[in-house]
Amino acid sequence: MKNYFKMLRFLKGHEGRFGLAIIFIILSSMFEGVQLSFILPVVDRIFENKPIVIPNKIPLFLAHFIDRLNSMDVQTLFWMTPLCFILLFTIKQVVSFFSEYLMNDIAQGVMRDVRSKLFERIQTLSLDYFSRKRTGELVSRITNDVGTIENAISYAITDLFKQPFLILVFLVISFLMNTKGTLIVFLMFPLIGWPMMLINKKLRKIAKNTQEKMADINSLLMETISGVRILKAFGTEKYEIKRFWQQNYDYYKLRMKSIRNMVLMGPITEMVGAFCGMAILLILGKDVLKGHLSFGVFLLSMISITSVLRPIKRMANVVTIIQQALVANKRIYEVLETKPTVVEKTDAVELETFKEKIEIKDVSFHYDAASGDVLQGINLSINKGELVAIVGPTGSGKSTLVNLIPRFYDVAQGHILFDGVDVRDVLFKSLRGQVGIVTQEAILFNDSVKNNIAYGTFDVTMEQIEDVARMAFAHNFIEKMPKGYETFVGDRGFRLSGGEKQRLTIARAILKNPPILILDEATSQLDSESEKFVQEALDKLMQGRTVIAIAHRLSTIMKADKIVVLEAGKIVGIGKHDDLLFTTPLYRRLYENQFRPSSPV
Repeated sequence: MKNYFKMLRFLKGHEGRFGLAIIFIILSSMFEGVQLSFILPVVDRIFENKPIVIPNKIPLFLAHFIDRLNSMDVQTLFWMTPLCFILLFTIKQVVSFFSEYLMNDIAQGVMRDVRSKLFERIQTLSLDYFSRKRTGELVSRITNDVGTIENAISYAITDLFKQPFLILVFLVISFLMNTKGTLIVFLMFPLIGWPMMLINKKLRKIAKNTQEKMADINSLLMETISGVRILKAFGTEKYEIKRFWQQNYDYYKLRMKSIRNMVLMGPITEMVGAFCGMAILLILGKDVLKGHLSFGVFLLSMISITSVLRPIKRMANVVTIIQQALVANKRIYEVLETKPTVVEKTDAVELETFKEKIEIKDVSFHYDAASGDVLQGINLSINKGELVAIVGPTGSGKSTLVNLIPRFYDVAQGHILFDGVDVRDVLFKSLRGQVGIVTQEAILFNDSVKNNIAYGTFDVTMEQIEDVARMAFAHNFIEKMPKGYETFVGDRGFRLSGGEKQRLTIARAILKNPPILILDEATSQLDSESEKFVQEALDKLMQGRTVIAIAHRLSTIMKADKIVVLEAGKIVGIGKHDDLLFTTPLYRRLYENQFRPSSPV
């Protein structure tokens, strides 16, 4: 129940329209009952020319109304009835239109708001969260799960108010017309309720598994579409097709389980309805034959009683949709209620422009306590204008160390200081605004070349964009594109080569003009020709900046002011290239592995 009320919180901001929609839903249900209870007895009065006979004691105003109808001339009643029916029908349709339109408008508004909240929350979460969650799973929360919530609001909540009120309207009409026949329905209710409870229990479990399976499908889609080059390079298309087919088939089986249980409710309620109808026919039919009950009233009683089953059947569907929505709601709140691990202090200050040095003091770090420290007792000073290179074997903690500088993660112990100010005491924007990053994977968006270069620096002129493109040796290949700087680069820059993508990210970094630059193996995935262009662009970018460079290729950092050698999360050597060859065995081994001449075959 708590989960259900949490889902209703999404209606915040839509309360006025929601209340109005409920009023229209109630009015629509009332007119449906009034329309039915008016037309059947009156038609009987017109064509049989017999008085309307109701065996039950009814409210005085209804008794006067029936007497009035019985005393009216049949010809007058004949001409009045269609006009009254059309009037009632028109009012009902107008009210129904507004109720459905308002509920759908609310549903679309809620879906818009929830998606925005989810996206906003995801943007505030720390990087460690994304290391635990699959991209496709998060996409599924924003698309599939939110869509399920929409169904719950636009259809299920509408029916949650409408169908019980319809049941009430039909039961009131039934009791007024014939109490004996209505009691039969109450005796039949347990025959519907018990199997429905069992079915809904199954549906709740199936709904959870279905949502999780859809997340698996989304993750697989994201992986295979973004990694299509790898698929084709390794010839694994058939393997991935088979893998997707299995996931898709598992989802199909879960959906069919759900559908089988939902469809089963229909025959159950129909069979109960058939038994009710026959019982009423046998019991009330004798009263009609004896003249104690007019045929129109008998027909109204029978239709009203059996009509109770229709909203009960709809309520079964409502419960199913709500069960699915509650599962989706729980998954959505898992994201919304996740707190970022790296947060700004309430009294965080603006970091002044970098002037002297970055100090890393006694820093240790772990991604989670169970996995142990990735970095241990790191002490390092980086002076303004220095080129500091970080080298070491794979898994030694190089990328982790540079990710601590712009505070993508918080240290477990120790301090990272910019000109003596701890990075935990400053605003994110003022800290990260002074740091430019070029990674080995060039991240581009499915947008124009111009917008990719200007990303994050939006108030720039076309002339500035072209200038930085020239500095990054990108202008020439951009000019050859079909639409030049307006050419879209495709998803993740799919239409560009690795070297072209990297030069665009360098142009972006030059435009940002940060005093501190982090190069995370920026040339490691390029061929020799592309590397030449990119290295020249990097040389331009590095001029006049403090540079922290991670590199596997020692040839690119041999002239660094300071080389830091990491092994198993610890610094095992700091110094210039020539010194480290003699003082640090690990560095000498890395150097020899790269520069030792190949043995003749």
